[in-house]
Amino acid sequence: MKQILVIGSTVVDVIIHIDELPRRSEDVHVINQTLQLGGCAYNVASAIRKTGVPYTLCSPVGTGAYGDFVRKALKENGIPIFTDVEDRDNGCCYCFIDKTGERTFMSWHGAEYVFNPDWMDKGDISSADSIYICGLEVEEPTGDALVRWLEDIFEQCSHTDDSGARTFEKTLYFAPGPRLCRIPLERMERLFSLNPVLHLNEEEALSFTDSQTVEQAARILAAATKNTVVITLGKNGVYCLEDGIDAYTVPAVPVCARNTNGAGDAHMGTLIASLKKGNSLKKALKEANEAASAHVCA
Repeated sequence: MKQILVIGSTVVDVIIHIDELPRRSEDVHVINQTLQLGGCAYNVASAIRKTGVPYTLCSPVGTGAYGDFVRKALKENGIPIFTDVEDRDNGCCYCFIDKTGERTFMSWHGAEYVFNPDWMDKGDISSADSIYICGLEVEEPTGDALVRWLEDIFEQCSHTDDSGARTFEKTLYFAPGPRLCRIPLERMERLFSLNPVLHLNEEEALSFTDSQTVEQAARILAAATKNTVVITLGKNGVYCLEDGIDAYTVPAVPVCARNTNGAGDAHMGTLIASLKKGNSLKKALKEANEAASAHVCA
């Protein structure tokens, strides 16, 4: 089985539990605070790792206290450090979780969000048939270099039929994320031309497409990517427009959510891994829903 390249960030999540977000100038007490590994790419890789599907976490690690934490934690988990960035601190993400389980983020981006195409020479690109990326990396100043690298890789594995339609030997999985509307449109259009499988939540899909319904948003996105669109709906499960044609909803597993932080990443990682095992998209989405539910109850 060929592997999955998981490209993106590994950060320190500073998890801060509070009753509710403070108002301006208000002084509130923190219920508790913990530090743990996070970052979209790390979370996706962790979900893939649980399935036994081969992958490489292509995540740079910086310096400073947070870099030391990431480096030590990765080694303890048996995950190779892909590359060290010696001239820039690693960042962190402050995650405020209120009593409802909802999260609010404040991020300090460091070395983990930088991309250098030279780093990718450390990985065996030919051994991978799937690549995951997150929109946070695409938004960064080095995001253009990431898109150009992807364009080069996909150009090398493309085929054009008699009608002029182009297909690729690799599959790109793209999770645009909550800052979707801040990604330069030109970069988005270039990524869409690589026919990615899109994975995003309802709010992201509606805001980016200026739509009133997920069905409308999915049709707009599928027309742009010419591929499957997956829109997570929280407790209502997931809406899928498979290959831009077959629309259906896969129900969620009813749970009492304690912490939704990283649930979308767990969903995405499990989905990719299940598809790699040869499962149908509907079965993969069911397994992804189960993994996300287990994650929020942990």
